[in-house]
Amino acid sequence: MARSFGLDTPRETRRTLRPNFDPETFGRLSERFARFLGTARFLVYMSAFVLTWIIWNFVAPKDLRFDDYPFIFLTLILSLQASYAAPLILLAQNRQADRDRIQLNEDRARNERSIADAEYLTREIATLRISLGEVATRDFVRGELSGFAKEVVTELRSDSQSDSE
Repeated sequence: MARSFGLDTPRETRRTLRPNFDPETFGRLSERFARFLGTARFLVYMSAFVLTWIIWNFVAPKDLRFDDYPFIFLTLILSLQASYAAPLILLAQNRQADRDRIQLNEDRARNERSIADAEYLTREIATLRISLGEVATRDFVRGELSGFAKEVVTELRSDSQSDSE
C-alpha cells in the first residue's frame, strides 16, 4: 500500500552513512572553543601541559619515558591541536562576521527610519510655524479692537456734531 504525502507533510529522513550534524550547534561549539583559546586560562593550561610533558620525559626513569628528546609525539599533538583550532577559529569569526553584517543592516534600517521620522517632524514643525503666522495673536486682536473702537468713537462724534448743527 503506497502512501501519498502532500506538500504539508515532511518527508521521512533517509538513512545515510554520512553523519548528520546541526550546523548551528557545531557553530556554537566552535565559538565556545575559540573563545576559550583566547583566554589566559588556556595559555596556562597549555603551558602546564607542555612543561609537564617535557619534565616527565627528561626526569622520569628511562623505561617510563614515552617521548624522548626531540619530542616528536608532543610536536604531533600540538600540530594536531593547531590544525583543528585554526578552522574552528575561522568558523567562529565567520559566524561573528555574519552577525555583524546583520546588525549593520538593522542599524542602517533603524537610521533610515530615524531620518524619515526627523524629516516628517521637520515638515510638521514648518507647517505649524506657517500656520501660526496666519493665526491672530492677542496683541493683534487688541490692536484691531482698539482701532475699531477709535473708528466707532470718531463716527459717533461726527454723527453727534452733524446732529447738533
